[in-house]
Amino acid sequence: MMGVEYISSDFYFGGCDTVTLAKKYGTPLYVMSEDYICERCKEIGEDFLGKYENTRAVYASKAFLTLEMCRIIEREGLGIDVVSGGELYTAIKAGFSMEKVIFHGNNKTIDEIELAVKHHVGRIVVDNLYELELLNSVAQAFGKKMKILFRITPGVDSYTHKYISTGQVDSKFGIPLKGNIIEQGVKKAMEASNIELMGFHFHVGSQLFDNTSHIKAVKILVKLIKNMKEEVGFITKELNTGGGFGIYYAEGDEPKPLKYFTDAIMNTVKEECNEKDLCMPQVIIEPGRWLVGQAGITLYTVGSIKEIPGVRTYVSVDGGLPDNPRPALYDAKYEAVVANKMDQEKKQLVTIAGKCCESGDILRVDLEVPFLEPGDLLAFKSTGAYNYSMASNYNKIPRPAVVMVRGGENRLIVKRETYEDLLRNEL
Repeated sequence: MMGVEYISSDFYFGGCDTVTLAKKYGTPLYVMSEDYICERCKEIGEDFLGKYENTRAVYASKAFLTLEMCRIIEREGLGIDVVSGGELYTAIKAGFSMEKVIFHGNNKTIDEIELAVKHHVGRIVVDNLYELELLNSVAQAFGKKMKILFRITPGVDSYTHKYISTGQVDSKFGIPLKGNIIEQGVKKAMEASNIELMGFHFHVGSQLFDNTSHIKAVKILVKLIKNMKEEVGFITKELNTGGGFGIYYAEGDEPKPLKYFTDAIMNTVKEECNEKDLCMPQVIIEPGRWLVGQAGITLYTVGSIKEIPGVRTYVSVDGGLPDNPRPALYDAKYEAVVANKMDQEKKQLVTIAGKCCESGDILRVDLEVPFLEPGDLLAFKSTGAYNYSMASNYNKIPRPAVVMVRGGENRLIVKRETYEDLLRNEL
């Protein structure tokens, strides 16, 4: 992980002493490295945008979204993809360029569609024919013409957890290629008065270490592009290939560089288009987890320690399920270190337990650590994606603060919730 080191006994992240950060802001605490995010954006620029003509990169903001993150992403020259009215509203309040926004979602509400049309977002990814008709009527009412992509379910299985595999035939997302549903949709879009169909989108899954499913999906989509040209006269201008590029969480993970995926995608699009005598569409990627996952850590303070002789030692921390539900949801694995004892030998095997009233609130099983005491500081790595964004107030626990670090400096970008915050909407 970029920006990670230890000096003497303390764990440093982004040039900052995490022990000092914990004292200043309290725990649990999300810490995000702006340097790491910028390095990832630079890699996108060098290995994709600068390497290939007619390409775009859009950050999948569901991984981690705040006002400050919107500002960083726009400054770095990327677009942003949103999947709800709340995410879109965040981009609006941050002053993000609406032309660079892509709006996803399998069941956008009327209110969400109206918000998107009112602010004239750059692209709406239409998930079904009901949405197409609804969007056209809303766009008519606002006197707008909206550019769209159809989300396609390519029928490709990916080697990942079933909850984050999205490209298979049996999926709640997208229009399947069985029957003639997509042909009907393309015809309706071409006839719609307030719709401009730009092309197609697919997403095969998340946390992928192999590019096979992307290659298969590209081939299927280029075949669709050819069929739509021949059958209904539609010329595809854009092909959004989604994201899903895997990152390192724990031993056994073997992530690839971005170009491993993007080179394969671009080469396949080019080869398939040449073979089928088609003009290459603009190709778009949507990295989310890949951009921010390893940019974040979470700091916890050790509380109670319970040893069950011959069975297990439970070490409880002041967070858990509400700030990181992924171990309970996906059996997600994380690496962690004792941030204030980096120079001490690991002599103890423990299980890190969260503080919630749930037996499944376990952050890590069998972690090797130095001998622990209440008050020690644990740092969980690679928590930048889907931790803050999936956080809840289960057990009426306030959500943590978020700190951004860069070049040894730190700044608060999300305040810690208070008990009053928990009750502010209650009557």
